[in-house]
Amino acid sequence: MTLRIITFTPRGTLLARELAHGLARNGHSCKAVSFRPFADEKGQPALPAMERETLAGWTQAAFREADGLIFVSACGIAVRAVAPFLQSKHTDPAVVAVDESGAFAVALLSGHAGGANRLAEEVAALTGAVPVVTTATDRSGLLALDDWAARNGWRLEYPERVKGVSAALLAGRTVTVQSDFPLRGALPRGYLPGEVSPKVWFTWKAGEKGEALKVLPPALWVGIGCRKGATKEQIAAAVFAALEAGGLSPLAVAGAATITLKEGEPGLLAFCEEQGWLLKAFPPATLAALPGEFTASPFVQEVTGVDNVCERAAVAAVSQSPRLLVNKTAQNGVTAAVAVGEVILKLERSGPHAAPSHRP
Repeated sequence: MTLRIITFTPRGTLLARELAHGLARNGHSCKAVSFRPFADEKGQPALPAMERETLAGWTQAAFREADGLIFVSACGIAVRAVAPFLQSKHTDPAVVAVDESGAFAVALLSGHAGGANRLAEEVAALTGAVPVVTTATDRSGLLALDDWAARNGWRLEYPERVKGVSAALLAGRTVTVQSDFPLRGALPRGYLPGEVSPKVWFTWKAGEKGEALKVLPPALWVGIGCRKGATKEQIAAAVFAALEAGGLSPLAVAGAATITLKEGEPGLLAFCEEQGWLLKAFPPATLAALPGEFTASPFVQEVTGVDNVCERAAVAAVSQSPRLLVNKTAQNGVTAAVAVGEVILKLERSGPHAAPSHRP
């Protein structure tokens, strides 16, 4: 996570510095500041101090730039600081408040989707604090799907439907689940398999299934070939046509792949940036060496050194057990294909081993 930490007292500044170091060791990108200059035990500045920036300005920038905000302060300071910038629990960053003595780490905002509950637990582990988590499903020992999805990198379609799923569980009702992937282990408490009017649908398919909450793995890779100078719009049209042909949701796409000859195409780069997709590029020899049957083109062979770009690139992007879901489709000088690896669904309430086994 990208984290921003702010503190307001001398004691809090020392704790914030400790937190920043610990969270950085855990792999986070952290920036910590103190509201005023405070010295450490050696008389040196404990943290960079805010100069002309206001608390409102710092908070607004942090909301824009960071995945999580940590206030080493009273909860009231944090609440008043973030209040003007709140938009949605599905988009707001995580907000955690830690008292200056390090006794409590309180998940204030975006506990599930934003990861504040997990962040509070991590902060508590670093400081010896008590993590304070108040979301109802967590207190009841129930699986919250928005939290599970955030932990494991899966995506929610119609995220507003999470509320109905959680409400049903908290009321003691069962939630029916349909999965298009093999399930490893048992379903958590309150969840039952059911393909008739499921409340939750684990899939990579496009479309709806009644009022079900869709949960999608980022498991699809789109292979793309294009003529020189293909525009972002032409590439988008071809890619989305390929996904539509396979009945696949763009939310299940992990990224795009192509040949090294095309990795610098402005239209392709702009399209991937717009979608937030990683772009992988493979040399012709790597693509040509892939086993399997692909749609061969003598023209493509002559230009690129390999008989097919889009299908081979899609397969190359999948690390294990790749298979083509959509073969080569062509439109306005752009070709696209879609491949996937194995996806196994493993549902657990919480913890580092909750990750599903999908191999992009």
